[in-house]
Amino acid sequence: MEFSALLTSAGINIGVCVLFLSLYSVLRKQPHNFGVYFGRRLAEEKFQRQDDYFSFERLLPTAGWIVKAYWCTEEEIRQVAGLDSVVFLRLFIFSIRIFSITCLVCLFGVLPVNYHGKEMTHNHIPAESLNVFTIANIIEESQKLWVHCIALYIITISACILLYSEYKYISRKRLAHITGSSPNPGHFTVLVRSIPKSDNELLDDTIRNFFVNYHGSSYLSHQMILRKGHFQRFVDRAERAYRKFVRVRLSVSERNGRSNMSRCGVCGVRASSFQLYRNKFIEAKKADLTNPEVVDAQKNCPGALVFFKTRYAAVVASRVLQSSNPMLWVTNLAPEPRDVYWSNLWIPYKQIWLRKLATLAASVVFMFVFIIPVAFVQSMMQLEQLKKMFPNLRGLLNKSFFARVVTGYLPSVVLLLSLYTVPPLMMLFSSIEGSISRSGRKRSACLKILFFTIWNVFFVNVLSGSVLNQLNVFTRPKDMPTMLAELVPKQATFFITYVLTSGWASLCSEILQVYNLVYNFFSKCICCCKQNTEYVYSFPYHTEVPKVLLFNLLGFTFAIMAPLILPFLLVYFCLGYLVYRNQILNVYYPKYEMGGKLWPIMHNTIVFSLVLMQVIALGVFTIKNSPVATGFTILLLVGTVLFNEYCRHRFSRIFEAYSAQVSAHITGFASEQCLFLKDMCAQDVIELDRDDEQSGRMQEIHQHLQDAYSQTPPSEGSSRSGGQVPIEQLIMEDPAQDASESSQELCDTVQEVSEAIHEHHIIEEGKAHSV
Repeated sequence: MEFSALLTSAGINIGVCVLFLSLYSVLRKQPHNFGVYFGRRLAEEKFQRQDDYFSFERLLPTAGWIVKAYWCTEEEIRQVAGLDSVVFLRLFIFSIRIFSITCLVCLFGVLPVNYHGKEMTHNHIPAESLNVFTIANIIEESQKLWVHCIALYIITISACILLYSEYKYISRKRLAHITGSSPNPGHFTVLVRSIPKSDNELLDDTIRNFFVNYHGSSYLSHQMILRKGHFQRFVDRAERAYRKFVRVRLSVSERNGRSNMSRCGVCGVRASSFQLYRNKFIEAKKADLTNPEVVDAQKNCPGALVFFKTRYAAVVASRVLQSSNPMLWVTNLAPEPRDVYWSNLWIPYKQIWLRKLATLAASVVFMFVFIIPVAFVQSMMQLEQLKKMFPNLRGLLNKSFFARVVTGYLPSVVLLLSLYTVPPLMMLFSSIEGSISRSGRKRSACLKILFFTIWNVFFVNVLSGSVLNQLNVFTRPKDMPTMLAELVPKQATFFITYVLTSGWASLCSEILQVYNLVYNFFSKCICCCKQNTEYVYSFPYHTEVPKVLLFNLLGFTFAIMAPLILPFLLVYFCLGYLVYRNQILNVYYPKYEMGGKLWPIMHNTIVFSLVLMQVIALGVFTIKNSPVATGFTILLLVGTVLFNEYCRHRFSRIFEAYSAQVSAHITGFASEQCLFLKDMCAQDVIELDRDDEQSGRMQEIHQHLQDAYSQTPPSEGSSRSGGQVPIEQLIMEDPAQDASESSQELCDTVQEVSEAIHEHHIIEEGKAHSV
């Protein structure tokens, strides 16, 4: 591939980026697109409707959003979007810093050495082959390889220093987040599964008797995990009717400038009346243990949530083996209420290991099946093969411009489109695995996508010369360094174009929100549907984190092999930093908090990238017959592994603990080694419990535990604010039309509630007379 083909690909992507960014700056000003580009702000505020008047200012592209995104402080981002967004943006800060250093070293040191590696007559630069700029242009036993070895040391040492400082900084942030968070119901709650069933008593009584017998001093209460039945569907209908009526109240009050419905519309009930009545009615149904429906539901109960009086009691109960049979009375600390993945709590515990094995096998099979589109992509880069495969296009491919577009741009586009099928499938596999929390499911999907991306995008493309090369990776592992050293420089051109298409263009697609924009246009302008913003997207960490880590891997592995990739990567990280800050501030809503647990994944992947860079350099120095450089590279490789082990022992346990279960009496960073549930000292937890008891908060916490865990899905029930309706579910477009629909639905629901109460009272009176 010639340098001119690379310039053609870069020109196309620069044009696409400018077009998309200009469109975004215009479309975000249009009132009918506020739901697309300001979803988080709509979810957290009473959005003030603007008059739909015409203005030329709305049609002019501006860069004001860049200034606002850049000058927003990290603390403001943490308050708005949580610690996870801060950790994600710190990954970009690390990448910008390390690749700024790498660009300076490699562009001004390594690249000239590669270009003049052989004595040859050079052509005009646009006509030069890109191989001239790679390490393949260095002759054997050349003294110039010392430049590459020194550059390797500078990059590795700089990366380790920055990684350590970032790990320390994020650990401090995580500890501050843990100690500063409010009491979480998940700290007092234990999930119990694989409960033995008895024919002599209900499962409800079995759970109560077991924990009263063995944890009597600390046991508070419990809640059965039941499948959604007729009663739960009835409750969901009541809550949907209530939310519609509240939307009418908010919209009408904003339009009229006054609150005509000061309570809940025509019926005058309080905003939490449905929630309070719902809890009372559920308790009444639970108390009726002779009801055949209740008995049948408890027979199929997969587990229960057990509440304890103190955090320490919950920690002990979750860690202690409850039975001599480890497959019975299995206990784990429960996720926080908004993070519970209720669908997977219904999965029998004995199926979990089978599900994990099945999803692992399915993921591996899919990784190898995906080799087919990757091989097709690589064949597109060979012009002669394309002419053989498509003889009818031979005349078109003989034209230089079309040949540059096809070989320099289309392969990476095809691979990018093929990769869009991966995240939904991996998320499905993670759901089937049986994770009990939404954050756990997303972390599992993140790891699967990361492994898939590194294998199929990097290794398969590098080894795609033939299927035999791919099999040699497993049959000849000792030859891996030399094999990669031979093949990696040859694939530099493809990965440079991949950075342009999958990197630059995907960022512009992300900020433009193409899918949501098209959906919004068709629903409002074509189908004339009313706006329905009852769902706000959470940030897709499972897709974006692997993408950024892949570009880090490409940057490190090609730093001394093909330094031309570095400027394009640096532009990607700078643009991505601004784009994702804007998206986090305006679009995505944090529906649950992982507490920064993604950073160890990021750290380990970056260290793997450093090791891979050194292994490839080791193979290159071996092929080029430079034994001294090879020896120094081995020392650097050992030092990198030791650095990773030190970081693992120094920091990793902070991230292995649950979201927030440590004492508020942490006096310094040096005490962090005792802040983990696995080997945490009892003093910290007990002191935190004592503080709550002395301040009178413990009784309030106990009362909140009773209704904190609701099996209503987050999009239909109270998911964030302790029983209050999420604000993003209160936004509407046409209050008059919605009022006419919701008033009738509300009356029907109230009538059903009254009939259910009457029926329940009749049953109770009949039981009293029979007694």
